[in-house]
Amino acid sequence: MSNLVSRWWDSDIGYSFRHSPTAIAAAVIAFIFLFCALFAGWVAPHNPFDLTTLELSDSRLPPAWYPEGQAKYPLGTDDQGRDILSALMYGTRISLFVGLAAVALSLFIGVLLGLISGAVGGWVDGFLMRLCDVVSSFPAILVALLIAGVARALYPNAAEGVAFGVLVLAIAFAGGNGWVQYARTVRATTMVERGKEYVHAARVTGVSQWRIMLKHILPNVMGPVMVLATIQVATAIITEATLSFLGVGVPPTSPSLGTLIRVGNDYLFSGEWWITIFPGLVLVLIALSVNLLGDWLRDALNPRLS
Repeated sequence: MSNLVSRWWDSDIGYSFRHSPTAIAAAVIAFIFLFCALFAGWVAPHNPFDLTTLELSDSRLPPAWYPEGQAKYPLGTDDQGRDILSALMYGTRISLFVGLAAVALSLFIGVLLGLISGAVGGWVDGFLMRLCDVVSSFPAILVALLIAGVARALYPNAAEGVAFGVLVLAIAFAGGNGWVQYARTVRATTMVERGKEYVHAARVTGVSQWRIMLKHILPNVMGPVMVLATIQVATAIITEATLSFLGVGVPPTSPSLGTLIRVGNDYLFSGEWWITIFPGLVLVLIALSVNLLGDWLRDALNPRLS
């Protein structure tokens, strides 16, 4: 493991990372949120979803630097007396899980269809690209709302695991922001790679089409895909927050950042600004840090800028 890290640190990408203050700052911010999300059970001062520990008398307390605030609630409390700081850590965990799972599913479907479309060509390529055009013609958020809404209507008493799965599917198939971008990117790169000499040499030696696609072409198309996936993580997290804000996201018993923003929105103009501002700020910082890392990775993998 240490050898792998050392090799990455000494590589061109590692050199680019060490000399990019923006990438370093974005990586630090993303690492802090990821660490707090993964270890929320140990880092968070309270468990905001343990009903036995909630005190309604502590509801809507301001942050600790206000005279009415309390030191045990650094960022204040919400309408149910939950610690905002702890709720942010647990909510970030849910948002990151849904976002990463949706991107992984989109990446798998898009890369598979893009490889088939670019390598096979003909009517298969035409059919898959027209399918991408049809999916892209629908607004992403409306597609996600439709999938989530239909699933809720069909399974109103579904377990939390099913609800999370439906939300991941809704984001992964959300119009042009889902698997379509991966499919088009991989298809374009595959059509370039399949005309190169190493692919012709493998075909002459009797290598099967699937083996050429998976062993020879796929590793050479993953660069643009990883850049796109990094940026898509931020888009998926924002889409999840939007769905949760509209009430069709994660279950109320496991609120994400979007749910916290929706709850705080009811108190925004009554003076309890911290209930919605802090979750919104965390969402912005996560999306910004991931987007900055994606921009850096795109430049680092671009040979024209090397």
